[in-house]
Amino acid sequence: MAPVAASERIAALDVIRGFAVLGILAMNITGFAFHPAAYGDPTVQGGATGINLWIFLFHAVLTDGKMRGIFSLMFGAGLILLARRAEQRGGAALLADIHYRRMLWLMLFGILHAFFLWWGDILYPYALLGLVLYPMRRLSPRTLLVVAALLLAGMTAVMTGQAFELRSRRDKAAEADAAASKGAKLTEEQTEAQKKWKDALKELKPGPEEIKKFNEGFGGSFASALKKRAQIVIRWHSAPFYAPMMWDMLGMMFLGMALLKMGVLSAERSYRFYAWMAAAGYAVGIPLHVYPNWSNVAHNFEVIRLGFNWIPYEPARIAVCLAHVAVLAMVLKAGALRWLTSALEAVGQMAFTNYIAQSVICSLAFYGYGFGLYGQLERHQVYYVVLGIWAFQLIASPVWLRRFRFGPLEWCWRSLTYWRRQPMRIAAPEPAPEAAAAVS
Repeated sequence: MAPVAASERIAALDVIRGFAVLGILAMNITGFAFHPAAYGDPTVQGGATGINLWIFLFHAVLTDGKMRGIFSLMFGAGLILLARRAEQRGGAALLADIHYRRMLWLMLFGILHAFFLWWGDILYPYALLGLVLYPMRRLSPRTLLVVAALLLAGMTAVMTGQAFELRSRRDKAAEADAAASKGAKLTEEQTEAQKKWKDALKELKPGPEEIKKFNEGFGGSFASALKKRAQIVIRWHSAPFYAPMMWDMLGMMFLGMALLKMGVLSAERSYRFYAWMAAAGYAVGIPLHVYPNWSNVAHNFEVIRLGFNWIPYEPARIAVCLAHVAVLAMVLKAGALRWLTSALEAVGQMAFTNYIAQSVICSLAFYGYGFGLYGQLERHQVYYVVLGIWAFQLIASPVWLRRFRFGPLEWCWRSLTYWRRQPMRIAAPEPAPEAAAAVS
């Protein structure tokens, strides 16, 4: 069984993947430039008025979670494509071996990426989830949709529970504070309540002292940045495999598997289908995002209100995510904006390389061992960096693929997976499927 040849690729999937990988940078840049809490609360760092606030709101409504969602759709769809091609080539017996090799190598790449470049890495959790996706590839689209819906509904239930838990923490801490102000001796439970609320505020609404620690950590040497990054990464990597934060990605992967089987992601459905999909997605998703964010702004991003306003996040982001996919599908079906879609297609073919390259560039731009811009810019200013990286990758990816079959990291991943050095230059002949059937 051989790697995917250029002639076997589905252009629509590469375009959608390219759109997602560029869009992910628009959200990741916040984590590279500011304290993690600035993702959901612009009052933490980066500015919360004027153009900074409008940029925050734009991304909260149209990109936050949507690009990761589309990327997760593509990951699930990729498993189905791998299985189809294996069966067409008569290599189904090797499919499990190839799939698990790919996931284990991806896991290693993800660990290295998380610790040495970007604490918000998604490769490691994707690889973990990929290990359990394989047996699900034969499920019907209907079953896949039901499983996806249950997982994503479960996320909404978890967010609801977290909001009530946060409010309970505040109330218990307030009771303990009131008792202490009257000179009462606090019980162990009351002391713990104060600590839990303090820890929550440190994470969700950090003060100057906490922000200073992050500025010094990421604004210092490579060693100090590595230490700060490791503190965040270890927390996420040590969470249980079944933790709710994994349901978000897994649900979208199941949805991607279903949508590929239904011909949605490959732009095979009618214009009418995609028009309704886009209209319904935006009609549902945008209002569900706009009202909570308007409420947050009106109440200066008060912590408890923030918690309750996250409740409609999952249905809202899924609706907008699917609407984005529908719009892209219509553009592709119409053959419009070929100058842009062909560039996005190349970016999507090199998604792994481009994703890691974004982290390399941003770490050098923001961390202390590079240009040291961490915590120094306003929110709108960091998007100059985003625009520069977008322009570079939209130009460089097609140029690279005129001479080479794969991006550098795609080539490395494939060579490791098949344990054989893959042909890189376009001049080299495509390997025949039967020639690579024996995998050691």
